[in-house]
Formats: sequence, C-alpha cells, structure tokens
Amino acid sequence: MAKKAAGKGGAGPKGSSLSGGQRDLRVNVKTARKRSASSARWLDRQLNDPYVAASKRDGMRSRAAYKLKEIDARYAILKSGQRVIDLGAAPGGWSQIAADKVKSLEGKGQVIAIDYLGVEPIPGVDILELDFTDASAEPLLKSKLRDGSADVVMSDMAAPTVGHTGTDHLRIMGLAEQAAAFAIDVLAPGGAFLCKVFQGGTEKDLLAMLKKNFAVVRHVKPPASRSDSAELYVLATGFRGAA
Repeated sequence: MAKKAAGKGGAGPKGSSLSGGQRDLRVNVKTARKRSASSARWLDRQLNDPYVAASKRDGMRSRAAYKLKEIDARYAILKSGQRVIDLGAAPGGWSQIAADKVKSLEGKGQVIAIDYLGVEPIPGVDILELDFTDASAEPLLKSKLRDGSADVVMSDMAAPTVGHTGTDHLRIMGLAEQAAAFAIDVLAPGGAFLCKVFQGGTEKDLLAMLKKNFAVVRHVKPPASRSDSAELYVLATGFRGAA
C-alpha cells in the first residue's frame, strides 16, 4: 500500500521535502560490545532513514511530520483559517505542519496541541501539557477553541505498551475510540478526523462510529510510515454534524 521513500537520484514522496540529487550515503552500524543487536538495528534504521535526515534539515520536530504532510498533500485536510486540535502532539511535528497550513501564526487559523509530555514552544501553537485521557482535558480544549468547535481533530497518539500484543492493541484502539468520540463532540459540520491505529482486527467499533458520523472513512498509509510497521491511519472526512 505504501510506496518506498526515494532512492538514489530519485524524487522524494509527494508532499515531503525529500528531493532528488542527494547523495545516497549509507551508514553501516556494527554491534558494539555494549550495544544489543536490536539497538544496532534501530540505530541503523535511524541513521539511514531519509525522513530522519529531512526532519533535521527542515527543522521539523520529528519524521512523523512528513506523514501528516503526505496525507494532507493527497487529501487536502488542512486549509488556511481552520481550527485544529492535535492530540498526543509531542514532540510537535504534526503541530508544526498544521500551524503552517492553517496560518495560525498570521492570526488566520488556530492550532491547539495537547500531550502529557512536555513540548517545546511552537510559533502559532497553543500547547497544553496534560494527558488527553484526564477528565479535565476535553473541557479545557473546548474552552480554548474559537467559536467552540474545531475543523480538524488529529491524533498520532499511541498508548503505552505492556509487551502483550493483544492487550497492547486493545489499549491503542481504546485510545483511538476516545479520540474519535471527542472529535464527534467538537467538530463543526464538514470537519475531518485523522487518527493513528494499528492493524489487528479490532477496529470494527471505531469504524462503525466513524461511518455513522462522517461522509467518507478510509485507511491511509503515507510513504513516511515504515512499510514494516503495522501502523495505519484512519481518515474520516465530511463530518455530518451533531445528530
């Protein structure tokens, strides 16, 4: 489903900042005495990931910024003047992209980011250091929205894992369902919801909720999402409004 990132001399994925003409210099990582094989594989992947290199070059907080950039390039969910809520925003890559697209720094749009992890200030973004699942989070987010509603709710959240595949997947989907319920409560008619999920066969309830409330619901896997990852995104557009 996903296309591989550009190789040597090729053009980068649409919507990303990767471009042709860059030297393809692979860094080989050896397993040092104090470095496990898994750590060596992770380091190798990071050092040779073109999106990691692009994020450093472009001043992005993370490679995840390119996932949103590629999704938006294809589906045009972010527009000037929109009000956006970014759930689980740390370290801030998605908020950076959103702020640029909705022109919040120019006073046109609005971006509100929330995460229990600290996020360094981002121009044009109102950052809340709070767990989204905390009872006080949703009322606080609503209170900060202009006119009380949002145009886009996006979530790149992932629940902390415990190492058991089934349990971890249920926790991730539970978090996604909570984000979807919040989106349905706060979105203006025509709004969009974008959320990270993982393949695992427990999306039935989430998809049913979204199909009931949105005109179009689709799975997307941007090129920046690693092909060997079970990560997917659910994109719901055309919010029908409160029943």
